[in-house]
Amino acid sequence: MVAAIGSGVLMGCRASPVEDSSAAGPELADSPAAAVTAAAGSPGGQPGSIFVVVLENRSYSEAMAAPYFRSLASAYAIVGDYHAIAHPSLPNYLALTSGSTWGVRDDAYHVLPAQGLGDQLSKAGIAWKAYAEAFNGSCIKSPYPYSVKHNPFAYYGGGCPPNIVPLTQLTVDLDGATPRLAWLIPGLCNDGHDCPMSTVDDWLEGVVPTIIGSAAWRNDGLLLITFDEDDGAGNQRVATLVIAPNLASHVLAGAYDHYSLLATVEDRLGVGRLRSAARATPLPVTPRG
Repeated sequence: MVAAIGSGVLMGCRASPVEDSSAAGPELADSPAAAVTAAAGSPGGQPGSIFVVVLENRSYSEAMAAPYFRSLASAYAIVGDYHAIAHPSLPNYLALTSGSTWGVRDDAYHVLPAQGLGDQLSKAGIAWKAYAEAFNGSCIKSPYPYSVKHNPFAYYGGGCPPNIVPLTQLTVDLDGATPRLAWLIPGLCNDGHDCPMSTVDDWLEGVVPTIIGSAAWRNDGLLLITFDEDDGAGNQRVATLVIAPNLASHVLAGAYDHYSLLATVEDRLGVGRLRSAARATPLPVTPRG
């Protein structure tokens, strides 16, 4: 399974590399509202590891038309009304990991204050890792299909935390010391940015069984799969899966967004909610009755 997780099935659809800005842009001023860390919503934490997968640029209907994705929705829970925050990609990744877009409206590299989810967990002594496909140790210069704009942890503080590791490390950690938060960053083909939804579906079919077969997931763990944004049609509705042991097969009612996902992660890890996550409704994880 190492090969499946490390590289996935590219199916001959590799596109030309997408260039990211390798020079840090001007440091963005931190607004008073964005600087506040809310001490709301933490119920003391729950056991088990949390796995998060963020995919790219698909409408709800297109994601649900993919066979394996649809099978996961049927077996566990699909969020019926879940919305992204903005266009393009990067502001959504920042919302997911800090509760704010920081006023960013592009995909360039910006040095942001060291106030993201990773910093929060590190300060709390909670183990976390981001597993990035094709990552070679450099948050900026790792080769295609890696893209820094899909690695939000590289922005906070303008550094490259040691918690960011190659995606191939996931299999090793699932068999040993799995962190409490495992954030998966597939490359530009396997996340759907440069390749069709069929490639994404094949990649998920190789990775998800490994995760849900692990003790870290079976012991009250949680897997969340979402898309950064829709296909550009403007409605921003995206398909989001909630996958947990003994979870009832159902559609989650209510309106949710990327801040809801962050609130869910922070609540389950027992830390305060960051910024807009403080006002968000977390995703309910309802076990079978």
